[in-house]
Amino acid sequence: MSKGKGLALALLVLLLLPGVTTPLYSNALLLWMEPDNFIPAESSMLTFEPYQISQGSSSYWLYGQDKHNYYHFTYEAAHPYRYIPRDNNCPGFDRNDVRSWCQALQGNSR
Repeated sequence: MSKGKGLALALLVLLLLPGVTTPLYSNALLLWMEPDNFIPAESSMLTFEPYQISQGSSSYWLYGQDKHNYYHFTYEAAHPYRYIPRDNNCPGFDRNDVRSWCQALQGNSR
């Protein structure tokens, strides 16, 4: 393999690696497609994973997670999301039902 092809292959791998190992590219696409979307302050582009997306005309996340927390988009301007640690002790906890999130914290406006 020539030096140029090897360099091109290495560059391709470096560009594709974040897309395979993190949600970086899907988060970037989500933010680009829907400008009102955001990544919670407690998370990051590299770790936040939306797992429930609105099925309406807008494509914003309803529920998401990262290594430490679950998140729920609230539609409230002052507190646009709620979050709770993944290792919480809420009886009957359901990550897909914010009503079961005991002692959830309020996320601050962007």
